[in-house]
Amino acid sequence: MTGGKPVHRVNIRPGVSVLSVLRHLNYKPWFALAEFIDNALQSYFESKENLLKIEGNDFKLRINIDIDSTDAGRISVRDNAGGIDKKDFPRAFRPAELPPNRSGLGEFGMGMKSAACWFSPMWSVRTSALGESDEKTVAFDISRIVQDEIEELDVDARPADKTAHFTEIVLSSLYHVPAGRTLGKIKDHLRDIYRVFTQQGLMVLKFNGEELIHQEPDILMAPSYRNENGPAILWRKGVEFNFGNGLRAHGFAAIRKTASTSFAGFSLFRRNRLIQGSGDEGYRPETIFGKPNSFVYQRLFGELHLEGFEVSHTKDGLQWDENEEPFLELLKEELSKPEIPLLQQAREYRVQPRQLDLRRGAEGALSHTSDAIKNYVPPVFLALSTEPPVQTPSDDLSQSSIASRRIIDVELQGKPWRIVIELSDDPAIGDWLEINDQIAKERAQTGNTSRRTIGLRLSLRHPFMERFSGVDPDQIEPLLRVAAALGLAEVAARESGVRYAGTVRRNVNELLRNALWRT
Repeated sequence: MTGGKPVHRVNIRPGVSVLSVLRHLNYKPWFALAEFIDNALQSYFESKENLLKIEGNDFKLRINIDIDSTDAGRISVRDNAGGIDKKDFPRAFRPAELPPNRSGLGEFGMGMKSAACWFSPMWSVRTSALGESDEKTVAFDISRIVQDEIEELDVDARPADKTAHFTEIVLSSLYHVPAGRTLGKIKDHLRDIYRVFTQQGLMVLKFNGEELIHQEPDILMAPSYRNENGPAILWRKGVEFNFGNGLRAHGFAAIRKTASTSFAGFSLFRRNRLIQGSGDEGYRPETIFGKPNSFVYQRLFGELHLEGFEVSHTKDGLQWDENEEPFLELLKEELSKPEIPLLQQAREYRVQPRQLDLRRGAEGALSHTSDAIKNYVPPVFLALSTEPPVQTPSDDLSQSSIASRRIIDVELQGKPWRIVIELSDDPAIGDWLEINDQIAKERAQTGNTSRRTIGLRLSLRHPFMERFSGVDPDQIEPLLRVAAALGLAEVAARESGVRYAGTVRRNVNELLRNALWRT
C-alpha cells in the first residue's frame, strides 16, 4: 500500500500454505460475504458501549457491500463498527486462530480469511479502531505469500482521528465474479440471513447501494378447512419445545396467504443469524412438507431459533448429529395440534385461484398439449379409425403385481355394488386403465340379489403416469379420480344400453400410450 510506512509486521503463521487451499472451499457467494458481515456485527457488539458514547443512542451499524462485475471483478465491504484494534491484529490475520470469545458470530477464527481467499488471490484490509490514533492496512497476495513462504506481512499505517472507526475489505482479481441472476440471489439470501438484526434496528445493510429489508409474507386469514363457513382464523402460531441435552427450538410457524414453490419453508436461526433456509432454499424436510408440488410445500413457512447446536465452519448448515429426526417429530407434533392445525390446514385448504393465474396456467398447459397433439396424435388416430368397436370389458382382470388395492361396498340405485380399485406397479401391464364388469358369483348377505362387481385397475408404470405423476400421492390422486370417473362412466353407459361403450376407453389407452405422454 502507499501513503504510509510499515510501522510493524503481522505474523500469519502457522501453515501459510493453507491460504491457497481456501479457494476450493464449498462456499456459495452469499455465505462467503456473510463472513465479513458476521465480523462487523461481532465488532459492533464488542464495541457497542463506546460507540454509543461517541455517536449517541441513535447509532446503527452500517455495512455496505459493493460488487463490480466488470473485467476481473472487485468487491468492497465497508462497515462502521469498532475496527480491528492492535491487540487483535495477530489473531485477525492468522489462520485458525480461535477468538477468546466464541459465544458470538465469529467462533472459528477463519471467517474473514477463508471467505477472502475463496473470492480472491489479492485482497486487503484497511481499518481504524475506535480509540487508536492510526489507520492500518494489510495487503494479501496469496500466490506470493505461498511461493515465498512469507510468514509476516507489513502493516501500513497513517495518522487517524481517535474517534474514527471502520473496516474496509477490498477483494480484486476475483476467482468467482458475481453477475446477473447471482447478484439477485445474493440480495435475497443476505436480506434473509440478517433479518433479525435489521428488523431490530441494529443494522443497516446495503448491497450495491440498495438497503436490504426483509418483508414477511402475508399470512393466510381464512376459515378452517373443516368449516368453510366458520370464522376467519389467522394461521400463525408460536412454536417452542425442548428435546433434551440442552437442545431447544422456539419461534413461529404460519401459512402463506399466497403459495410459493420458491419461498415457502422454514428458516433456521442460531444466535439470531440465519443458518439454513435463506432465499429460495427454505428448509423443507419431506417428513413435514412432502413433495415440491404439495400444498404444504408451497404454503408452510416460519422462523425457528435453535439453541445448543453447532454449525459447519462455513456457517451454512447445522450439525444435527442424530438430533434431526427427533427435532422433526416434535416439530410435526407442534404443527398438528388441534387448536391450530397448521399442517392439516395447509394440506386441505383450497384458495380460489385468481383469473390471471388460471389463464397463465391454462396457457402453459394448452401450449404443451397442443404440441403433443400436433406431433404425435395423427398416426395413432389413423390406426384407431380402422379398429373394430369394443363391446364389453374382459370378464376378469389379468394377473399382475399390485401396489395397492381397495374394496368399496356401496349401494347404487337400490342394489349392492362392489367396486375394486387396484393400482398396479407391473411394467408388463400395457393399458393405462383396465375394467372388468361382471355379476359376482357371491350373493349379497341379505336377500338373493346378485352383487354387481366392478374392477378398475390403473397402471402406475404406464408412461403417462411416470411422466405426470411419479410417486407423489398428490399427483397420483387426481389422475386416479379421472380414471375412476372414466371407468364408472363406461359402466353406467352400458347400464343405459349404450353399445360398444368400451371403445372410448380403448382409444384413450392408445392415445395416452402412443401420443399424449410425450413432450
